[in-house]
Amino acid sequence: MRLVTESQGLPSPPPRLPARPRDAVMRALSRLPSTRLWRPQTTLPLPPSPARVLPRHPFTVSAPAPSSHAVSDAEIAALASQHQHSLSLADLVRHGRPPLSEKSLLSSANFALSLLPIRLARRIQSLRNLPYIVVSNPNISRIYNNYLHSLSILLPYWHAAAQGRAIASLDDEVRFTNALADLVATHNDTIPILAKGFLECRRYISPQEVTRFLDHHLCARIGTRLVAEQHIALHFSSQPHFAPEASPTPCPEDPSYIGVIDTALRPARIIDSCAGFVADICELRYGCRPQLCIDGEPDATFAFVPTHLEYIVTELLKNAFRATVETRSREPVVVTIAPEPPLKHQPGGAPHIQTSAHDRGLFRSDAMRPLDDNAPGVTVRIRDRGGGIPPDVLPHIWSYSFTTFSDADAHLPGSGIDGLAAISSAGAGGSSIAGLGYGLPLSRAYAEYFGGGIAVQSLYGWGTDVYLRLQGVGTVNA
Repeated sequence: MRLVTESQGLPSPPPRLPARPRDAVMRALSRLPSTRLWRPQTTLPLPPSPARVLPRHPFTVSAPAPSSHAVSDAEIAALASQHQHSLSLADLVRHGRPPLSEKSLLSSANFALSLLPIRLARRIQSLRNLPYIVVSNPNISRIYNNYLHSLSILLPYWHAAAQGRAIASLDDEVRFTNALADLVATHNDTIPILAKGFLECRRYISPQEVTRFLDHHLCARIGTRLVAEQHIALHFSSQPHFAPEASPTPCPEDPSYIGVIDTALRPARIIDSCAGFVADICELRYGCRPQLCIDGEPDATFAFVPTHLEYIVTELLKNAFRATVETRSREPVVVTIAPEPPLKHQPGGAPHIQTSAHDRGLFRSDAMRPLDDNAPGVTVRIRDRGGGIPPDVLPHIWSYSFTTFSDADAHLPGSGIDGLAAISSAGAGGSSIAGLGYGLPLSRAYAEYFGGGIAVQSLYGWGTDVYLRLQGVGTVNA
């Protein structure tokens, strides 16, 4: 089916959605070690006043009122046509370890501002390029409206910067950080809402078109959220806003964190934590608890985003544990950690990263803070004796298999369901690939975003090996 572009634009957007739990995002970030990010529950009540967005920190101002800026088609087209900077982990840690100085904090805010409007505009254009009847679906239209809302919040900052009035004061930075928190909260449930929308539109769009759209959209979403979450995290651990006596988790307790990135992340610790969670679920549902064995080099460290690794490992272990339980195998799931050889030492302690002329704009700083001398990447093998993947299922494990939803699942509410819950709902239908609906392709997107990947080797009748390669420092074009 050929994609249809509606030149007349989309129908009038639905009424503005209810207020997002922006303040819950900010509070959750402020309580975690070095502002380590965990997604807040959307059911948390909003505080009585927007002026209390930053209750734990002495430097606060009232949150900005919702933007009334109407986003025009010309503005969207102009932004979408601009060069999109290729994001790397080095970009995210370029401002140094927290607490940041005022100058570095403002530089971080302007860097986020230079990236996000372009990314949001491109997502709007991508949604507009779907068939008109698909975008008219209430769930797809809701996502489209969310992107318009987020872009309208950031456009005043973008226009001010284009006129030479970049974010130059702490008051401006606080207001901008509130806008980023609104963006993060607004798009919390994008994945389950899109899944429900495409399920309802499956008669009007082919699975191949859905897969192409989701592959690109979810990859872009990872980058957009990461940029916003990184600055929010740096905001709470930055020098102008940071008061050690007002926080139970001051920065010195987590010196390896730069925002949401752990520059000395131990995969073994993440794997052990995720295995305990998945084993608890197995014990609750199946009445037994598969065993896990970690070998290789469990003390290996590298720079990565812990929340990304947690999602990937949880999904892969869920598949391995489920196969082990359902085949009644007594063999443990074996996880082998193999770090890559360190890069050759260079002046400054980090590999040199080239930056194109397009990527050096008004918002960019030439200063680049190097990472520690950790292994540049890690390969993790997860091996189970769960009988392997049937040959007729193996070719489909990387597709978004919406047929794994039952009809009842289509009526589940979109809000309040995170990505893992959506995957669990997808598996409730009992299909032979129920556990491989969204989990593997989304895990692969997280792994590939910074140059890694996932490979699956199945020996049907025996077991499955999954190879997860994570690149600590890499560059992507999404």
